[in-house]
Parts: sequence; C-alpha cells; structure tokens
Amino acid sequence: MTARQPLFVGGSWVEPDGGHYEVIDPASEESVGWAPEASRDQVLAACAAAREAFGPWSRTAPEERAAVLGRAARIIADRLKEYASLARAETGATLGTARGMQVGVAAARFRRYACVEPAEWPIPPQINEAGPMGKAGVMGAVAVRQPVGVVTCVTSYNNPWANPAGKVAPALAMGNTVVVKPAPQDPLSVYRMAQALEEAGVPPGVVNVVSGRSTGVGEAAVASPDVDMVSFTGSTAVGRRIAEVCGRDMKRQLMELGGKGAAVVFDDADLRSAVAGIGTTFSFYSGQICTAPTRVLAQRGIHDRLVEQLTAYADRLKVGDPREPDTVVGPVISAAHRDRVESYVGLGRKEGAVVVAGGQRPDLPRGFYVAPTLLADCTNDMRVVREEIFGPVVAVVPFDDEEEGIALANDTDYGLIDYVWSGDVARAFRVARRLRAGGVGVNTVGRNMEAPFGGFKKSGVGRDVGSYALHAYSEVQAIVWPG
Repeated sequence: MTARQPLFVGGSWVEPDGGHYEVIDPASEESVGWAPEASRDQVLAACAAAREAFGPWSRTAPEERAAVLGRAARIIADRLKEYASLARAETGATLGTARGMQVGVAAARFRRYACVEPAEWPIPPQINEAGPMGKAGVMGAVAVRQPVGVVTCVTSYNNPWANPAGKVAPALAMGNTVVVKPAPQDPLSVYRMAQALEEAGVPPGVVNVVSGRSTGVGEAAVASPDVDMVSFTGSTAVGRRIAEVCGRDMKRQLMELGGKGAAVVFDDADLRSAVAGIGTTFSFYSGQICTAPTRVLAQRGIHDRLVEQLTAYADRLKVGDPREPDTVVGPVISAAHRDRVESYVGLGRKEGAVVVAGGQRPDLPRGFYVAPTLLADCTNDMRVVREEIFGPVVAVVPFDDEEEGIALANDTDYGLIDYVWSGDVARAFRVARRLRAGGVGVNTVGRNMEAPFGGFKKSGVGRDVGSYALHAYSEVQAIVWPG
C-alpha cells in the first residue's frame, strides 16, 4: 500500500495541491493509507489530458485497445491477493467478497471487454426501395457506432474494483478516454487499477484518476467543458444534481442510482430459497448495495413462517472482523453511516414496526458494525419501507393476493431490481412483467452479467453490462450514399 498516494493525470503520478487525507479501515478504525485531495485546477487538467488523448485513442484499432484491456486483466488477476487485501481494508468487505466479487469481478470485466465485440461493427447496409424522387432517390445507409468522447466516471464506495471496471473497461473498448473520480472513502484501490492499466500500456491521458473529499472535485469533473459524458453510480439525490449539470450542456448520462428492491414472496414459494436470497441483504456488503431485496412483500399464508425463518437466519450470521474466515457480516463504511442506519431502525420502531432480529449495536471493541436487522409488522407508508437505508436492514410487509402484491411492489419511487418467489413459474413470470423495475429475479437473486442493468423511475437512466455497456458509451452515426 502507498503511504501517500499521488494523483494520476495525463500519464503522470502527480502530487495533490490539496494535500492528503486519511483512509480508515471500517473494521479496525485504523489507517489504511493517505489519499490525495485534488484541486479544481488539477481536475480540469485531468479532463484536458483526456480530451487531448481522445483523438489518437479513438483512432487506435479496436484489437489494439482490446489487447491493453486483456493485459490489464492479467495484471489484476496476478495481484489478486494484494489488491483484495487493500479492498478489504478500505471497504470492510469480507476477504472472500473482496477477492471474488470485487477484484475478481474487475478482472473478469476487463477480460470481457478485451474481446472485440461484433456489435461494434456496422450493421449490414440497408437499401430503401424508393426515395421521394422515385428510383433516382434510392439510398443506401449504414449505422456505425462512434465513441462519445471524454467520460467522467464517478464511482461508488461499496465496490471500488467491480464498479469502476464496469465503467472504464467498456468505455476504453469503445475508444473513449476517462477521468475517474472514486468515492472518497476508498479511492486507493482505484489508483491500483490505474497502475495496472498503465503497466498494460494504456497511453498517457487515456485514463486519469482524481480524488478528494471536497464536493468540488466531483463537480469540476462533471462540469468540465472537456467532458462529453458522465457515468455515475450513487444516490438518487446526487444523481439529480449531476443530471442538472449535464442537462445544461447536453452531456450524455449513464446513471445507476438508488434502489429499494421488492421481494414478492407467494404462498407457494420455496421458503428456503427465498430466505437465502433475501438474507444476502444482511451479508453482501453488509447491505450496502442498491440491488438488495430490502422490502419483503410476504403473502399472508406464509408471512409468519417467512418472518420466523428470516429471524433465525439473521441471528445465525456472524458479525465481526472481515479477515476471519467465518465472518459473514462485516462493518458498514463509516461511523456516520452506521449512525444513519441505526437512526432508521429507531425510526422504524417509532413508526410501529417490530424489531424481530438485530436492532442493537454489536458488542465489538472497534469498527462500524450494524447487526442484521429484521423489521416486521410494517406497512408500505413507513419511511423504513419507502426510503433506501443502504445497510443490513430488511422490512416485511404482508399482502393478500397477487394484485395487491404487484401494487405494493410498484408503489415506490425506485425501480432497480425486484424479485419474485413462487412455485408457479408461469405466475412468477407474469408478475415479473408487471413490475416497474429494470430487472427482476425469478426465484433467485443471481445476475446474468450479459443482461442489461439499470433502473426505472428514480433508480437511474440508461443500461450497461455486456454489450449494452458498449451502446451506453457510444453514439450511433448514420452514413448514407446513393443506392
């Protein structure tokens, strides 16, 4: 780990004008390292470097760009242990999660976009039968994809490897250049990613990383006139502010925002599967994930059994040091966020919810821990049911029939990923089609990494992952000629 991390601007490692700030391990409350605080001028310099590099990089053959990404993937995979140790320290994730779901997924994403994507090439020429001038007006046309330009990537704190890789890799594959502004809580991993890309041969200015606790760092990276697109993962509130800035200059946007996923569990569901799926909210990133099924809608016939089994499941989970192999639930990212999550549990009590699991701070000497918490006897108008808590807290709401379950699931500002559990697969898919969410899991919380990812309503704008990410980071150009 680097004691005092420099910025990465224009292919050079640069000392920050704003000095450094300490990155804290949320499990031990000890120092992980010192992250750089960029000045506004340094952020704008990074954007200018990306603009200068865009022309040559966009004209580089796709196979050559892919080769760089492939080398980066190998470097990241070769340093899995080292990088996972840093990710664990920065985020508080368990070591297994840091290896598999953070660094491992990042390497996989670079490998995926190291493949030359067939969709990158023109579609077959389209010939119209006759134009407005008869046969003399017959035209041929082809649609091709062009890179957008300079992309500012503002990334989330819950996964400083997979999330940035999911932006940077497809953006670079399409010929864009990037300025990455990582979350202030865990930016050191993103600098390791930049180092891997530098070693893989990415030209100067194609990848830039600037960090800081000041909101001015992100604001400058979004507002710079050299930036053509912003790719953001984070809260809906921050996404709105970014969208306002982008709207003024007509910048492209890809927004992956908040979520309050509904898990609709019918009477005929396999409860073991449902409990295991819903239980990932407690363990996966300690609930700090927008795709979590935090809002459980339980049909009355299985409601009590589901609550009982979820309670037992939550009570069995070991909360503690994420370095220990049997730890399932690590800390949340900071003391301030722990206080926020705990305040929601208190609010739930005031609203009339019953805390049937967790609800109290774990008895641990240090670290920002929240016990897996289950709230029962909830109604859909409670704030704990309607607002994103972003912690290991699940609320259960009963419903009577299919129509009510669908209505409750859709009665939300969010629409990222919902879930349906039912033994009747035809009904499960019928219900899935009526849910206003960008994705729906049927009897699973698993994801297909080639399926489009994004949200309805206030959960985001646009789609990425797989080939959809290549579309997200490109513009479509029509070329027409006499037929």
